[in-house]
This record gives sequence, structure tokens and C-alpha cells, in this order.
Amino acid sequence: MTKQKIIIVGAGPGGLTAGMLLANKGFEVEIIEKENKVGGRCSSITADGFRFDIGPTFLMLKPILDEVFEAVGEQTETYMDFYDLDPMYHLVFKDQSIKLSRDHNKTREEIKTKFPGEEKGFDRLLEREGKRYKVAYPCLQKNYSRFYMMFNRDLFKFIPKLSFPNSMHKELGRYFKNENLKMAFTFQSKYLGMSPWDCPAAFMIIPYIEHNYGIQHVKGGLAEISEAMKQVFLKKGGKLSLNQEIIDIKENEVTLKDGQVLKADKIVINADVGYALKHLLKKKDLKNRQFSCSTFMLYLGIDEELDLEHHTVFFSDDYKAYVDSIFKNKELIDDISFYVRNASKTDPTLAPAGKTNLYVLVPVPNNKSEIDWDKIKGEYRDKVIKKIEDRTGVKISDKIITERIITPKDWEEKHNVFLGATFNLAHSLNQMLYFRPHNQLSKSIFLVGGGTHPGSGLATIYESARITAKLIADKLAD
Repeated sequence: MTKQKIIIVGAGPGGLTAGMLLANKGFEVEIIEKENKVGGRCSSITADGFRFDIGPTFLMLKPILDEVFEAVGEQTETYMDFYDLDPMYHLVFKDQSIKLSRDHNKTREEIKTKFPGEEKGFDRLLEREGKRYKVAYPCLQKNYSRFYMMFNRDLFKFIPKLSFPNSMHKELGRYFKNENLKMAFTFQSKYLGMSPWDCPAAFMIIPYIEHNYGIQHVKGGLAEISEAMKQVFLKKGGKLSLNQEIIDIKENEVTLKDGQVLKADKIVINADVGYALKHLLKKKDLKNRQFSCSTFMLYLGIDEELDLEHHTVFFSDDYKAYVDSIFKNKELIDDISFYVRNASKTDPTLAPAGKTNLYVLVPVPNNKSEIDWDKIKGEYRDKVIKKIEDRTGVKISDKIITERIITPKDWEEKHNVFLGATFNLAHSLNQMLYFRPHNQLSKSIFLVGGGTHPGSGLATIYESARITAKLIADKLAD
């Protein structure tokens, strides 16, 4: 009997996960990737002995990744070395800072020292958000490609715990009074590309997940997950075609840039959903939907070792004004917040001896702003470097020996990210579950990745692939 053929468009985390699962089921699976390596935004940049992750910089909910590997008879530890990060973050405000740990006693003591009287709020948060997470996660593991699928027992149990219409920021008022402390437990809305004043309170499960399960670094960088998945996919009999760009998708066929037309029983799209709908499927674009912010990225090789934590978030003096500048006014202001990863402190494989690998992320408006990044890129880069020097007290401008920049325009034009919105469609309630682009788009075309259910972030992207792979396996088994 001829094996049923599945083509996967793109070798990002979702495509690789779906590829592993489907190849393990015995299907003939081919992943077609336009770049010369796997990973998409979960790949890396190498230069002058430095290795920089392009996108994700830590792993949340490692048990999900473990389950994906176990489902195909493998173990993550066979392919990767993991480090638990402690502290998880160093959060720096205008007038104080705080280090957060997965160790609840350490975090409780840190809160007690820095924000006296607020420590009991941390215990309330863990208890209440733990209950929310327990009923929320089963809802995220389901398929919502048909409206009637919304009517399930797990979702009905979760609805009372949505805290609608509260935002994450308002919900934090249940636990803390201090504004800096509220920011320490709502900045995670950045992972969803949303303002904490708009991000639904239901996403308070994210800080809970961090504090309950911790966050991990992978030796060699997060791109090693993609490389490990590639190895497993090939081991299970999958075929990987690099340097091949797909320019058109129709039912049961894809067209390559060189003119080849390939047939398949099912097609899985792992491209950015906005880009895929507009450019590959030739459907109406999603510009009228709400999208996340974008990011201005600096990847810096520094010619000395810097004393910074693995993860540091520097908050602007007026964080609300900064957030509004991104999401409401769509403009650039001087009072920025930014994130710096000093991964070489934990993992010396990422930089030559005696040097530092710095990853800098600045949330900025997506390309609906019409900011001319070609014109201002250099000036904005200098402002960010100056901010890093002012906030850390370390002069790095004359110590940079290698540098790469990605602007929102680069995200859109070089990485095929619609509107440069690096966290994809916003995670408002009217763009979740059934109301998000479906895991199954048509009879033979399916989606995986941050633009479909359940949403962006590595763990949820793995879940999207598990949902889609099960849908396909069940249909092809009929």
C-alpha cells in the first residue's frame, strides 16, 4: 500500500513537532523549508565565535517538550542539556530592583525585603492562579476548528475563571498594591505581544507557570531544540528539503519557486499565518485583526565578560506611557523598556572565552505604524546602546566586536512575519479558541504555529502541532 503523503511548509517549531509526530505514525512526511537550516525564528545567528538565538530565549513548560519526544519514543535529555535558571529574572525599575526565583521561599523573602507587607500576596497568587491553570490548560489542548467544539465540559469549567473583563494588571490588584510589584508579575504579557492593561486576566496563568515549573536554558541556545527535532524527524523516516521556497498552496498541492508542483494528501502550513493567508493561499489578508507589537533586536558580541544576570528586564520610568506608545499611539519614545539576555554567563559555549553574548529586545510598534526603519535604524540603535549603558553603568559601545540588527521591517520583509508582529495575532478573547485561525483550514490544509490555536510561545506552538497532527492522523486513518 502506498503511504499517504504529508507536506509541511516550514521547519519552525510547529512544523518540526508535527513532522516528528506524523513521521512516527508511518506517514510519508516531507518538510520544505526556504532557508538553509531549520528552526525559523527558533534558529540562530553565528558570527565571530558567538551564537545568538534569533527569537525565543528560554523554555517554559518543559514537560510539554518532554511529552512530544516521549510520544515518538525518544527522550529530550538524549539530545539536549538543560539548565534551570535561578534567578529566572532580574527586574530593574527606576528606583529599585527584584530577582525572581522558581524557589518560592527565595521569591517570598525577596518580596518581603523589597516590598514589605506584600509577601502574602505571592502566596495568594500561587494558590488562586494554580487553580486557574488547572482548568485552563485542558481547554488549550483541544481542537476548535468547528464552532460546536466550543461546547465542551472543560471550557464550561474554565469560563467562570476568566475574570472577564479584567486585564492582567487589574487582576494583580487582588494580590499586590505596589505598582513595581504588579509589573513584576504582568510583564509576561510581552510574550503575547500585548499590554498588561489590555491582556486578559486569564493569562495570569503565565507567571504562575514560570513560578511553578521554572524556566530553562538549553546548552548551545534554544535553537538546539530545533536541531534535536530535526534529528528525530529524520530518524523517524521524514524527508527534509532545505533552500526550497513554496510560493503557492492549493488543496492537495504546493508550488515551489522553481515551478515544481508537489502533490500531497494533507498539507501543514508552519509559515506565519498572516503571511500564509495573504501570499501562499491568496486569501484576504488579516490587517483588520488585532496584532501584537513588533521588536527591535540587537545581537551583540562584547569584548569582555559582563556582570549581568542571564535575564534582565529594564523598565521605563513611566511603563504605562511606554506601553501606550507601542499599542495605542504607535510611535517611538525615548523612555523605553528593554530586555537583555546574558546567556554566556550560564552557557560559555555561546561566546569565546572572556567575552559576552548579549541579546537585546526592545518592544516597538508593529508595521501599521509606518515608521521608516531604514531611515532611523542607526539612530535608534545608538539610543538603545546608550540606554543599556545608562541603566547598567557599563560602557559597551567601544567593546562591541560583532553586531546584528533586526528591525520590524526586517521581520516582515526578510523573515515573512506579517506586519512585523513577532508575537503574531494578539491574544484578546475574541481572537482565541474558535475565533483564532483554525488548526484545520480546509479539507486538506492545516495550520501549526503561533497564529493558530492555542497561540504563540514555544509550549503552545508544540500544542498546536500536537492538535494538528492528531487531526491529520485521525482523518487519514479513516
